[in-house]
Amino acid sequence: MLNKIWFSFFAVALSAIFIQLLSGNVGVLSQSVEAIFSSAKLAAEIALGLIGVLCLWMGLMRVGEKAGVVAFFSRAFEPLLSRLMPEVPRGHPAYGSVTMNLTANMLGLDNAATPLGLKAMQDLQSLNPVEHTATNAQILFLVLNTSSITLVPVTVFLYRAQQGAAAPADIFLPILLATSASTLAGVLAVAIVQRLSILNTVVIAYAAGILATLTALIFYLSTLTVTAIGEVSTAMGNGILLLLIFSFVLVAGLRKVAVYDEFIEGAKEGFAQSIKLIPYLLAMLLAIGLLRASGALEYLLNTIAGIVAFAGGDTRFVDAMPTAIMKPFSGSGARAMMLETMQYYGVDSFAGRLAAILQGSTETTFYVLAVYFGAVGIRNGRHALACGLFADLAGIVAAILVCYQFYG
Repeated sequence: MLNKIWFSFFAVALSAIFIQLLSGNVGVLSQSVEAIFSSAKLAAEIALGLIGVLCLWMGLMRVGEKAGVVAFFSRAFEPLLSRLMPEVPRGHPAYGSVTMNLTANMLGLDNAATPLGLKAMQDLQSLNPVEHTATNAQILFLVLNTSSITLVPVTVFLYRAQQGAAAPADIFLPILLATSASTLAGVLAVAIVQRLSILNTVVIAYAAGILATLTALIFYLSTLTVTAIGEVSTAMGNGILLLLIFSFVLVAGLRKVAVYDEFIEGAKEGFAQSIKLIPYLLAMLLAIGLLRASGALEYLLNTIAGIVAFAGGDTRFVDAMPTAIMKPFSGSGARAMMLETMQYYGVDSFAGRLAAILQGSTETTFYVLAVYFGAVGIRNGRHALACGLFADLAGIVAAILVCYQFYG
């Protein structure tokens, strides 16, 4: 699967370059060459930048596992996850690392979410009977990460505040609705392909509990200013991180675990894994860089606008589509597109608001796929990418519909 996708990226980029040359744009050649070498540099920078946080969290997770703290936290969601990942035995360490990763994602703790996600993928890989082919559990976990709900997208609020938005946090509910739709679509897509039974009392009970929690959170945050929301979110995230770190170390110490030795062993695993990521990151970033430099993404955007205009539809949403198109490929690229849309059309314009909602509603699918599967040497992702992109598409459609409903 990944071989075909990678080849298709190059084929599309080459076609776009030829079209640009035929139209007289010779500069596309230098842009494409620059993209190739920039991708190589960026892959190394990302992987090397992960060394510290991977060593930190791999070390802490090893201490937490030896202390039994990770197993304690995993029991909260093990009944639900065991229905969604039936091939993972009850009590397996993967439940703990998966729970930790999803919690970090929901709280917007990027520095912790990626290392914890890599640890979860590593734990799931220990159950993999076919080394280079993704298991059902790994696919579901990846899709949950590409569509993961972030309860309070503080960074998007801050960007809107910097651009002079009248009420920077007024897109909170639209983002939450859009990202919830993305996550639901991703889970349903995986459930259909893998033939999972999700209509049971356990799944329904957890869904009801999560919905009630989200409703309460929305009600509480609606009473706060954007500054207060940022403060509450930051305090909550930092408090939970410190709680985890201290509980890992202190409980391990009380249980006579050799905390220093275990931390060092875990940190060594993190170092090896960060170096292992470079080839996988390079391959994906190289293909994405060529797609951007060749103008292929711009052609796609113009095609969408033409189809909508021909059908007589409202084309206002097309102005924000650069963010949506870039998001599955590059987080930084999507952020740049969002800021550009805000500056050009106005932060409180329909396009400006929609770009912000799109930025907060989905994740960088190709990056997550390259990092998480690359960490354990997965080459055949089976239906992972298709389900992830379906979740992205659902998030984009939901963001557009919600934006029309709130600001139409």
